[in-house]
Amino acid sequence: MRPKHIPSILNFTKALWQQAAAYWHSEEHAAVVVDGTVGNGHDTLFLAELVGKTGHVYGFDVQESGIANAQQRLEEAGVAAQATLFHAGHETVAEKLPEGITISGAMYNLGYLPGSDHAVITRAQTTIASLQALLPMLMANGIVTVHIYTGHEGGTAEGDAVKAWAATLPWKEFRVGRYDFPNKEFNKEHLLVIEKL
Repeated sequence: MRPKHIPSILNFTKALWQQAAAYWHSEEHAAVVVDGTVGNGHDTLFLAELVGKTGHVYGFDVQESGIANAQQRLEEAGVAAQATLFHAGHETVAEKLPEGITISGAMYNLGYLPGSDHAVITRAQTTIASLQALLPMLMANGIVTVHIYTGHEGGTAEGDAVKAWAATLPWKEFRVGRYDFPNKEFNKEHLLVIEKL
C-alpha cells in the first residue's frame, strides 16, 4: 500500500524540477542543466523535456551501456539535440562543460545503474568533487537535487559524507533542504535539495 498524500522521493523531486521549469519559462530563461548520473537516461529525458528546445542538458556517466541506452531514449523521444552526453565521471564536470557556462540546475541519483554491475557505484569522493565544482556555476535560485540510496554496499557511507558536506554550505549563500522517510525500515533513501541564493 502506498500513501495518498505524501509524495515519493521521485515524485517530490519531479515536482521541484517542474516548479523550477515554470520559473525558467516565465522568465524566458534558456535553461542549461546537468544530469550528474545519467544511468539509463530516464532523468535525462525528463530534464530534456523540461528545458525544451531553447535549453540543454549535459549528462555524465561512467558506464558506456548507460550512455548508449540514454542516447537511444532521447532519440526515440525526439529530444536528442537538446542533450550532450559524456562517457565520463561527474567529477569531470568542470573540464567537460563549456567555459564560462551558467547552470540552471543539476540532478544526481547516487548508487548503481539498475540492471548493471552493482559493484560500479557512485562514491563520496567523486560525488562531492562534482558538487563542489558545479556550485560556482549555478545561477541564483538554481537548484541541485541529490537522491541518496543506502541499500547497497557503500551507499550509507556515501550518503553520510554528502549530507555532512552539504551541512557545511554557508547559510547566506545556499539553502539545503532534506526530504526522507525516517521510519522506512530497509533501503533508506534521502533527498537533498540545494538552492543557491
